[in-house]
Amino acid sequence: MIRTQAQFTEEQYAQLKEHSKATHESIASLIRRGVDQLLLTRKPDRKALYRQALSVTGKYRARKGDVAVEHDRYLEDAYT
Repeated sequence: MIRTQAQFTEEQYAQLKEHSKATHESIASLIRRGVDQLLLTRKPDRKALYRQALSVTGKYRARKGDVAVEHDRYLEDAYT
C-alpha cells in the first residue's frame, strides 16, 4: 500500500470517526472503500474505450460474408 496524507473538515473527520467506532473499521479502511466506490461509479474514459474497441477491429474473420447485414438473425439463431 502507498501511504498518503489527506485533509478533512472538522465535520468530515467527526463523522468518519463516529462511523469508524460504530462499525469497528479503521478510518483508513473507510476512506479506501469510499475511493473504491468512486472509481467504480465514475464515467468511463471514452477515449480509452474507443482505443480498446479499435484494437480488435479487423482482428477476427467471420465464416460468413454477410454478418454485417444479417447479424441479428445469426444472434437469434445462436441464442434460441
